[in-house]
Amino acid sequence: MTELDSPRKRELLAAAYRYVLGNGLADLSLRPLAREIGSSPRVLLFLFGSKEGLIRALLAQARKDELRYLTQLRDGPVRVTGRELWRWLAAPPHRALLVLWVEGYARSLLDDPGPWASFGRDTVNDWLGLLAERQLADGRITPEAEAERTLLLAVLRGALLDLLATGDVDRITAAVERHLRTLPSD
Repeated sequence: MTELDSPRKRELLAAAYRYVLGNGLADLSLRPLAREIGSSPRVLLFLFGSKEGLIRALLAQARKDELRYLTQLRDGPVRVTGRELWRWLAAPPHRALLVLWVEGYARSLLDDPGPWASFGRDTVNDWLGLLAERQLADGRITPEAEAERTLLLAVLRGALLDLLATGDVDRITAAVERHLRTLPSD
């Protein structure tokens, strides 16, 4: 077993992940992080190679958590999937993960080739792939089907940003539902 696979590394990654869910990544400093999670900056650097390596691992964990949910969705048409996705996005227990996701997504637009480099693109592809799986098999490769799932993703992510900024669940859910009614139900 290498340091990369060590139980201590997994333990510190889990603790660091809990820390960034509550504090974000924007001003992440290794000293306060290490103190909070019962480690030292030297150990973190040894285990993760650099601060960027630690950030990459934290973003990978956030993406893993998001994908774990996405793979648990019931099979059904894209309209049903969109509704389930919105319920999950709007649920208060997911706020910290989603704020971290927004931070990683925004930074991926600015800091290439840093630790955020492909985070935004990868998550777009994750979600588009999921939505494609929910479209009718014989029609999912058409330009119209691609546009349909791209629009749904844009609506959900825009609604998420609005929700995180305002907390107005009822207004935003009504808007999402209005869009969902435009989608095929079979």
